[in-house]
Amino acid sequence: MSTVQREDDEEWELINDDGFVYKRKKRPRLDPTSSAAPLQPPDPAVEEKNRRRRKKRALLKLKGKYLKEIRQWELLSNTMKEMQENANVQIQKRREVDSTRRFDEASSSILPSAQSTSGSTHRRLIDDLFSQAEAQEAIIPDVSNLCDVAEALCSAQEERLKQQFTDLPIWESSPRELMEALTKQ
Repeated sequence: MSTVQREDDEEWELINDDGFVYKRKKRPRLDPTSSAAPLQPPDPAVEEKNRRRRKKRALLKLKGKYLKEIRQWELLSNTMKEMQENANVQIQKRREVDSTRRFDEASSSILPSAQSTSGSTHRRLIDDLFSQAEAQEAIIPDVSNLCDVAEALCSAQEERLKQQFTDLPIWESSPRELMEALTKQ
């Protein structure tokens, strides 16, 4: 029984992490005296070249993301300008219809007409409703386009956030480089 406990104790080590004490399995230690694979110091020129290559790749990726986002914002801006222009055109049309209607009402009040005042009121109400429906019909595709652009921007932001976790240096390096980086810290 005591041999089992002694073997069990040899496999575990006690860790004190700022007052939090726990046991964990011992990790196999690398023996610096073993001649299995002597570690050679990396060549500084090669390391500098690799660092510059990684930096250039990261900057190009970042540039591509920013260019894509700029294009999306330009599309959104152009869509907003088009919507504003369409709204201005609809307002101008409504003003022309209103001025024509006022002219017709003024001329009908001066000249005797066969239409009653309730008929002209109904016609004016129908014209107002019709112009409102036309304005709403013109706005619906613009709003739909804005929704598509907003959805694309949200998707791009979500991908950017996901990419932060997949672009960690742990995934790019070789196991040897990873071990060296972990032992340096």
